[in-house]
Amino acid sequence: MVIPADIRAALGLAPGDRLHLHISGGRLVLERPEAAVAELRLLGAAVPAGRSLVDELLAERRAAAAAG
Repeated sequence: MVIPADIRAALGLAPGDRLHLHISGGRLVLERPEAAVAELRLLGAAVPAGRSLVDELLAERRAAAAAG
């Protein structure tokens, strides 16, 4: 994929810069990996300190395995 020069310049992209590509709401999104990590950290910040999403997921998977 080639990003036009004017867009690269406006975004401050340089040769060799890495971008993360994903689909969001039917749109193709290119972003710097640092931006993706920052967004994930914001999502994680909403989880209360005493809550373990990993433990919840494992409990769900165990329950599903036992039921099926």
